[in-house]
Amino acid sequence: MSISVADGLIPAEMPSDSLSHGLRPLDRAYVHVIRIMTALVLLPVLIAAVVVEFALVAKGVIEHGPVIAPALALAAFILVFLPQRRWRRWGFSDSDEQLRVARGWMFRTDTIVPFKRIQHIDMGQGPIERLFDLASLTVHTAGTHNSIVTLPGLRRSQAEAMRDAMRLHIRREAE
Repeated sequence: MSISVADGLIPAEMPSDSLSHGLRPLDRAYVHVIRIMTALVLLPVLIAAVVVEFALVAKGVIEHGPVIAPALALAAFILVFLPQRRWRRWGFSDSDEQLRVARGWMFRTDTIVPFKRIQHIDMGQGPIERLFDLASLTVHTAGTHNSIVTLPGLRRSQAEAMRDAMRLHIRREAE
């Protein structure tokens, strides 16, 4: 595991369970956003499975079920279990001086962005996020490596408050 500090990686001597230590989770409604976005990705795969199965049935190669059934079972497993797991693997903390965003299960990333390195801040909402009143906060920093840090799954009001606090800190640093 490594900690990335806005423009470089620093080896971390941290136990594997410390990724979530002191971090707040994303908003619980973000699980629904992940689930809907995953369903939209799985939909073409399921359509392809139906087309393949009907083509094979029409040729008399197979009976109904051997292609669609496993595809549906896999899609159901992915939609039920993986969004929850993905949501649990995100965490963040913000202090007066820095933003910390940690994510990942197999490949963990723990990014710390000092406020004095922030160039500008974006807040965005896709149509699915808007349904759940969620937003993503994107922080752009000076440097090239890891210069963009995105924190999804925040309540819109929380994202606005974090953006405004960072903006005030940036203004104070500039003065």
